[in-house]
Amino acid sequence: MSDVAIEPSTPAEQLKFAAVIGALGIVYGDIGTSPLYALQACLGYVTKGGLKPEDVLGLLSLIFWALIITVTLKYVTFVMRADNNGEGGILALMALAQRVARTDRVRYGLMVVGIVGAGLFLGDGVITPAISVLSAVEGLSVASPDFSRFVLPISVAIIIGLFLVQRRGTGAVGKLFGPIMVIWFVTIAGCGLYRIILNPHVLAAMIPFQGIRFIVRHDVLAFVALGAVVLAVTGAEALYADMSHFGRRPIRATWRFFVLPALVLNYFGQGALVIANPQAADNPFYLLVPHAVLIPMVILATIATIIASQAVISGAFTLGSQCVQLGLLPRMEIRHTSVTTEGQVYVPQMNAALAVGVLILVLGFRSSNALASAYGIAVTGTFLCTNVLSALVFHRHFNWPRWKTGLVWGSFFAVDAAFFGANILKIFEGGWVPLVIGLSIVTLMTTWRRGRSLLFARWQQDSLPLASFLGRLPQSRIVRVPGIAVFLTGSPEYTPASLLHNLKHNKVLHETVFFVTVRNLDVPTASGADRVHCEELATGIYRVGIGYGFMDVPNLPGSLDLLREQGLPFNPMQTSYFLGRETVVPATVPKLGFVRRALFLFMLRNAISATEFFQIPSDRVVELGVRVAI
Repeated sequence: MSDVAIEPSTPAEQLKFAAVIGALGIVYGDIGTSPLYALQACLGYVTKGGLKPEDVLGLLSLIFWALIITVTLKYVTFVMRADNNGEGGILALMALAQRVARTDRVRYGLMVVGIVGAGLFLGDGVITPAISVLSAVEGLSVASPDFSRFVLPISVAIIIGLFLVQRRGTGAVGKLFGPIMVIWFVTIAGCGLYRIILNPHVLAAMIPFQGIRFIVRHDVLAFVALGAVVLAVTGAEALYADMSHFGRRPIRATWRFFVLPALVLNYFGQGALVIANPQAADNPFYLLVPHAVLIPMVILATIATIIASQAVISGAFTLGSQCVQLGLLPRMEIRHTSVTTEGQVYVPQMNAALAVGVLILVLGFRSSNALASAYGIAVTGTFLCTNVLSALVFHRHFNWPRWKTGLVWGSFFAVDAAFFGANILKIFEGGWVPLVIGLSIVTLMTTWRRGRSLLFARWQQDSLPLASFLGRLPQSRIVRVPGIAVFLTGSPEYTPASLLHNLKHNKVLHETVFFVTVRNLDVPTASGADRVHCEELATGIYRVGIGYGFMDVPNLPGSLDLLREQGLPFNPMQTSYFLGRETVVPATVPKLGFVRRALFLFMLRNAISATEFFQIPSDRVVELGVRVAI
């Protein structure tokens, strides 16, 4: 046998392959496990009156075209074009839309839309682990009814373990995600293909007429069933949110040529099984699997749902850190769990809140079928918010004419509105859960933003303009002492209250003084002049502006250290940081209602200190108390 020389692949090719495998492991976990429960939930609406083959074909047609319209056309083809310097997700889209808005009122409205979308996305982060893990473990009851009593305890144990390991980060297990999901998609595609070969008539569901006939035939019931059809496209937002990690091309390629075919084959295979045996509608996914390999399939499905849950939880952590950077949530502890991947973060407070929420849902609903009613509103609400923001971005940023914008995004909005309306009907069946979660998060965000704006306005009202302070400085008898002082200020035009308090009590001013203003930018990462810029105001007194994007990790000493590259006298070992600690008290005429003020004070007390958030050495910090009335 002659030896054949094989040239090694180029680094670019290796990178593309790694991106494709990574995308399969992270991006498609949620939508890739939807076959576990989506068709089963759909069939639940038509089995009561006797299941007919045309009903199955109609539901399959609706699922197929939902995948084509919502995922393939809307997200993969259009929305993924609207990146904010490579970043995706609802907040990145909000920042991009605000940038092309022409009035402050429109910018505020877009911010509200972004906040609502972010709140609903975080609500989805609570529901996804619950329904995914439950639906996977319920395969045990298909293997043997005697295992039914173990479904709930096993699900609870898996969820507790999942949240306990979050502090370790996903880096250690991340390499396994891609290969496991490859096995998952190949397996579900193979199971579906086998049934399709036995009943190829099911392929007629690709014709839109089948879905239209189902809608005409069932009228109101068909509209209600759309609330379950949308379960097949949950996770579509993840394709856009994780775009920065893998790029457009790997995500688009894996969806079009691997994930979408695998999902369609499995759904159609389930449909072919149910047409042949209507009793299989009770759990068509697991009944599609040969009995001899049912237990291994349950194990594989459980692993796949853990991966799907991990992806959603990680996305919630990333979104939470973005909210903190954008001033929508109070400062929280954000730990980076990877030395090589900046996007891998762990937020302990959010992890605890998610864990409690997921366990409450699992113990309250007790089955994936019951929980399916609670799943759709959060997903479809996020779809609508993305639709509104995208329409403006494509009209203003990409210069689409009004007719084209209206035609494309109006069509998508009509589909999303139908899905949302169908899920609204399920409010009393559990649909209230994501609404309560989403509205609670929106209330937290708006209350925090409003409270901080009131604090800043009151601080500005009581502060001394910096020009006045500098004008009086040469005639004053203030003693200059050796060292460097850094004073944080909310506005570069006003004197920090911490400086005035320091002069009042200590009556000294350091030889070198930096007035530092931290700005949150509407870009993912700051660079160049946006990162640090400095100007000298007087002898030894400098005004410094530091910018952080919503994906940056604030590090004040590290940012100030860049000043040495500009020839400025910054020495970390001789620097003291002066911070003001606000004590909020009610004003004579409160500008926040009693409930919102109490909520704001609770968040303010539980926010981590600026010292910890900006990674300032605690032994170099001087805190001075300030009372503020709002």
